[in-house]
Amino acid sequence: MPTLQDPLMIVTDLDGSLLDHHTYSWQPAQPWLDRLKAAGVPIVICSSKTAAEILPLQQSLGITGAPFIAENGAIVKWKNLNELAGTSQPGKNYPALCATLQHFRERYGFRFTGFSDVTEKEVADWTGLTPGNAALAMKREGSESLIWRDSAENFIAFQQALAEEKLELVQGGRFWHVMNQGRGKGTALAWLLAHYPPPQGKRWVTLGLGDGPNDAPMLDEVNHAVVIKGYSKNSVQLLREDKENIYYSTGYGPRGWSEGLSHFVRS
Repeated sequence: MPTLQDPLMIVTDLDGSLLDHHTYSWQPAQPWLDRLKAAGVPIVICSSKTAAEILPLQQSLGITGAPFIAENGAIVKWKNLNELAGTSQPGKNYPALCATLQHFRERYGFRFTGFSDVTEKEVADWTGLTPGNAALAMKREGSESLIWRDSAENFIAFQQALAEEKLELVQGGRFWHVMNQGRGKGTALAWLLAHYPPPQGKRWVTLGLGDGPNDAPMLDEVNHAVVIKGYSKNSVQLLREDKENIYYSTGYGPRGWSEGLSHFVRS
């Protein structure tokens, strides 16, 4: 089991994991956050949230300056690193993604509603965020979040059309996310680990925590995985076979987050 003296890195989802699904509070996790910060353990946010949302959250959590992964892996940021991660090819930025989706509407008649189609108030109504925080959620750089409003048959055709444009869908807790192929949380984390050196030339011991299907690639990439009990109708399916390094929490949100850390991390 890892200890606080190891070159430990915590990689965490936000909504439904470190943050409560309904209230966005992290208070039940505060004792562990304090312990990790006191030990100098980096806490890397790996979320569907945008960079504009994550930066003020980092400040509130007291982890300003730590690297983070935004938009389900589309974006990795840390100091001089500011990348569309996971490939040497830049891929489509947000305006290009939205233009492609609009083209699909016109060509195929697909019915869906993306963040770029609505107002801050509508995003706030969908998410429970304040209008100000909804505005931050709309400051997207490498992915589009949408609600599918069409048939299952057309959904398959939509996925095929995306693939032809080297795009893919990632399922989040509330929305589908359109992003460049090969840009999931696991790929982004691997890219970050290759560029963010551990102290004294050692190797990072990584512990990941998440509650949704979109967290699975990240949880397969870390040394120790905590699957937090969540509200998604689709379970988190991990490909890894080292079951002894996987823990399924009984608590939701930040309570399950703390439970997972207590299971794996020794003082």
